[in-house]
Amino acid sequence: MSVVYYAKYEIDSVSQGKVYNSIEEVPERKIGLVLGCSKYLSNGRKNLYFQQRIDAAKELYFSDKVKFLLVSGDNSTKYYDEPTTMKKDLIALGVPGNKIYCDYAGLSTLDSVVRTKEVFKENQFIVISQGFHVRRAIYLGLAHDIDLIGYAPQGVSGLGSLKTELRECLARGKALLDVKFLNRQPKFLGEPVIIK
Repeated sequence: MSVVYYAKYEIDSVSQGKVYNSIEEVPERKIGLVLGCSKYLSNGRKNLYFQQRIDAAKELYFSDKVKFLLVSGDNSTKYYDEPTTMKKDLIALGVPGNKIYCDYAGLSTLDSVVRTKEVFKENQFIVISQGFHVRRAIYLGLAHDIDLIGYAPQGVSGLGSLKTELRECLARGKALLDVKFLNRQPKFLGEPVIIK
């Protein structure tokens, strides 16, 4: 249990002052990185975490806080494609398709963050997700010499959020191991993609 507490302390300390909840306070950056998740829950209901990320990304774009959005997530089977789903939903909300880039190999938070630097050649960007997730992404990014901040305007409450918080404890412990001991890198890299 002490590892869990240490991971929480370490990640919260490192990300202190880098997470913004108000659109007016967010510094401008070229890129907003939207971290992926499933649009629907296993029971078929819409996933509030997904919808909040899409709404936050739209808000950043239309507030001129970012010029482009990079949607990053899992595309490991032809039946499951987080980046394409995110892009379609953002286009439906009015974001121009040519301002949205897809990262189809964002298999984990570490993959999404590090690939933004190594594949998409962007070292300064805003991570878009819920607060706990943004903090972990910032921790991972800073460990890879990436200058990133986060935008997390909302949270989810209820039983679903409790399960997510429990999973986050494990995810933070893993992030600590990845950074401090394993030096884990993205599963896939690939040819550079220039966002312009």
